[in-house]
This record gives sequence, structure tokens and C-alpha cells, in this order.
Amino acid sequence: MSKPKAESLTDRAADFAARVEKLSDAKINACLQCAKCTSGCPVAAKADLKPHELLRLVQLGMADEALSSRAIWQCVSCQTCATRCPQGVSIAAMTDVLRRLSRASGKAAADTNVPLFNDIFLNSVRKRGRMHEMGLMAAYKLRTMDLFSDMAKLPMMLRKGKLRLFGKRAGDKAARKAMFDRARAAGGQGK
Repeated sequence: MSKPKAESLTDRAADFAARVEKLSDAKINACLQCAKCTSGCPVAAKADLKPHELLRLVQLGMADEALSSRAIWQCVSCQTCATRCPQGVSIAAMTDVLRRLSRASGKAAADTNVPLFNDIFLNSVRKRGRMHEMGLMAAYKLRTMDLFSDMAKLPMMLRKGKLRLFGKRAGDKAARKAMFDRARAAGGQGK
């Protein structure tokens, strides 16, 4: 009886890259590392990884490094990377998948509140059918305990009607529930 063949690092790298490519349809292996995506990225200067560097980590199968990076949470999904890429690689689509995988594996960067903000946002939409900004900000401030950092803006926002004390609800709760169920079944963050 022969021993099972040990999985090599190359196999694991190819598996991770293939998985991300399949889930994102981002043509990851087409990247030439020309860095045109990075030169147009509005957050590249502040990110821990540039867009082309993040993509390279995925190509090399460096899952832990890619999934624990802050860059995946800083991406604003503006699609500038995809627009500039001569190979048509969509780093924004890849980043969306990396966010899901990061959360599922518990590797989300500890110094970011973006996953928490996303959860609060989706919970508001799930319950009300629309966003209630005042409720979102109150929940976010309480959960992060960052209560007063931008309090000076509150009076002006209230005066201009930017924040309503009481939010409206959208109808058809059953349709909303079905939408979140479909997202969960498709592997999204429907929770």
C-alpha cells in the first residue's frame, strides 16, 4: 500500500489562487504585475499592500497574508484597477471574495472596524428595508466606544436634515427576508 502524497506548497498556492479566481471571476493569473492598478488606486498610498501586491499574494497562494491584510478592508471598490488593467483583471472583485474568505476564516485585520460597520449596515437594511443613518451611527459609536471623535459635526448635520431621529421602514418584509436568504445560500454575507 502506498503512502498518500503530501500536498506541496505549490499545490496549496494553486488551490488558493484557483479558488479566489473561481469565486471572483477576476482572471487572477492574467496579471502581469505592471502596477497600473496601483498607480490609479485612490487608497494605495495608505494601504498596507498595494493592489498589485495583494494580487501577487493571491497568485503565490499566500492566503494568510492576503486574508489578514488591511488592504482588503480599505478598498473602496471604485473599479479604477479594473478600468486601468490591460489584462482586464478585476482586483475589486477579487477583494470582495477575499473579504468574505477573511471573515469566514477569522483572519480579518484586528485594526479595522469595516467588518463591524458592514454588519451594522446590513442589520439595518435587514430589519428596516433601508438605511437609518442615525441608528447606524449610534450603533457603530457604541460598539467601537469611539463616542465623541466627530461629535462637533452632529449639530450641523441635524440642522441640515442629514440625520433623521426616526427612520422610515420599507414594506415587503418577506421579500427582504427572501433576498437575504438567497445571499446567504450563494455564499454572501446574508447572515
